[in-house]
Amino acid sequence: MDIVDILRKEYDVKGTALNHSSALELLVATILSAQTTDKRVNIVTEELFKKYRKAEDYANADIEELREAIKSVNFYRNKAKYIKESCRIIVEEYGGKVPDSMEELIKLPGVHRKTANVVLSNAFGKVEGVVVDTHVMRLSQRLGLTKEKNREKIEQELMRKFSKDKWADLSNLLIAHGRNVCKARKPECEKCILKDRCRHYKQLKEGNK
Repeated sequence: MDIVDILRKEYDVKGTALNHSSALELLVATILSAQTTDKRVNIVTEELFKKYRKAEDYANADIEELREAIKSVNFYRNKAKYIKESCRIIVEEYGGKVPDSMEELIKLPGVHRKTANVVLSNAFGKVEGVVVDTHVMRLSQRLGLTKEKNREKIEQELMRKFSKDKWADLSNLLIAHGRNVCKARKPECEKCILKDRCRHYKQLKEGNK
């Protein structure tokens, strides 16, 4: 039994925590989520998605109005630019529909493999990799799944260590565990169901001897 099987028994997690009803909404929400909590993004998009419904709406938006609508998220100025420009490309090159391949998505401004993986998995049911956010980075390193610090190298290592049918759940479960137990500043190691498999916990125990 690997950590995915163990965590599946602990958490009933399906898909992303970002609220969305279309591939476009998910793309926008995921761009907004960089360095910002999903909770904050969901608050912002509740009104944003009422005003901007199609890619054309974002592409034709007044940039200052768009910035104002998302100003409570971190780096909102750059994100407004990314969203507007990405939607312009989606309108001009893809007929207003979000592309459904990794190759096409990562060409959009503000979209990297993490964002593309979220959109592909949750909007199109295509699993092409592992979503590596800050939680997944932290837990992968603490558990001893990787020593890498680069997101793409971590992703490649996780893809080698877990079968493809577990890639999507791996990300979602590690994120849930990171929020609930393996927290950034104060991990609750003694209550962790993965402590017997954790490099960080082993080092802590050895250091206390």
